[in-house]
Amino acid sequence: MSDALLPYAVGAAKRARRVAVRMRRRVERLHTAPAFGGGIPPRPALRPLHLSVLGGRTLNAALVPPPGTEVASARLELTRGGRVHRLPLELEPQPDGTLLLTVTTALRFADAPTPADTDAGTGPGAGADTGLALTPGLWRVGAVLTRPDGQEQRAGVAAVPLPATDGPIAPVSPDPAGGAHFRLMRSVDGFAVLKIRAPAHQAELDTFALRWDRITVRGRVVAPQAPPAAYTAQAVRRGGGAVVQAPLEWDGDAFAFDLPLAGMVSGRKALRWDIQLQQGRTGLKIGRRLTDLRRRNQVIRTSFRIIALEDGSLLRVHAYITSAGALAVSCVGFEGAPDGAEERV
Repeated sequence: MSDALLPYAVGAAKRARRVAVRMRRRVERLHTAPAFGGGIPPRPALRPLHLSVLGGRTLNAALVPPPGTEVASARLELTRGGRVHRLPLELEPQPDGTLLLTVTTALRFADAPTPADTDAGTGPGAGADTGLALTPGLWRVGAVLTRPDGQEQRAGVAAVPLPATDGPIAPVSPDPAGGAHFRLMRSVDGFAVLKIRAPAHQAELDTFALRWDRITVRGRVVAPQAPPAAYTAQAVRRGGGAVVQAPLEWDGDAFAFDLPLAGMVSGRKALRWDIQLQQGRTGLKIGRRLTDLRRRNQVIRTSFRIIALEDGSLLRVHAYITSAGALAVSCVGFEGAPDGAEERV
C-alpha cells in the first residue's frame, strides 16, 4: 500500500472498530431487562454451560456448581413477585470429575396468575403434559443447591450472551403453537431473566395449496378476540382499495378458504393483493410469523402457476410470502379474461 493511501486505511479501520463497539453495546441493551439491579444484594452466580429456549417453548439449562461444592440435590427456581416455580435439576457426573446440573422443560403461556410456590408437575401452573405455565412479565432465574448435611445455598444464574448473527435463523423465536414469546435476557446486575410476552391477536398461515384450478389457504387465529363467525376472509388490492370476499370454513380456531381469483383479475393488468381476515374494524394480514426464519421471503420460495377458472379463462398467479412474512398474491389474466376486482362491501 502506498504512503498516500495509508492514512485513509487507518481511518477506515478506526471507524469500523467504533461501529462494531456501538453495535455490540446496542445488542447488549436490547437483551437487558432494566427492571432488576439496583438495591438488590449481590448473590453468587452459577455459570451456565448452556441456557436457552429452543424452538420457542423448551427451556434447557446446564449449570456448573462452584468448585469444591458438594451437592446432594438441586433445583431451578423461576421467581416473579410472590410466585415461585421449582424445577428439579438432574445431577450428571462428568468424566473429568465435575458435576453438571441439567433440566429440560416445556413452557406454556398462562393467562391467569399461578399459585405461589408452585412445584413443577404438582400444581395447576405446571404439568408433564402441558408444560410449565407462566404469566407475562420478567421471571428471575435462580438455583438452590442442597448439601449432604441438608443446608441450602441459593444462587443466581449468570446470563449468557445471545449471538448477534445475521443469518437466516433468528436466535429468538416465538412459541409456534401458542404464539407467546419466551425470551432469555440479562438483568443489569448480570443475571439471567426469562421475559414472557403474551401472544398477539393474529392470523397465522399454515399452508397454501396451489392447484390447477384454485389456491387454498389454511391457517389459524392466534389469541382470538371474537367467535369464528365474526371473521371474514378478504383479498385487498394494493393501491386501489378494492376488496373481494371469500367464504370461510372453520374447524375450531383453524380456517380454510379458496382465494377468490375470479374477482382478482382485470384483463391483462397485473394486480397485487394482500390476503387477510377482517374482524370488526381490525384487519389481520395472514402471514407466517410464528417461526425462527428471519428472511422468510428468501427462504419460502414459490413459483408462478397457470390457473384455469370455471369460465375457461386462464390466469397467471403468484402466491408468495413478503419480507414481513405476510401472504400476498400477484395475478394477471390472459387475453379474454373477465374483468373483476370490483369493490365489494
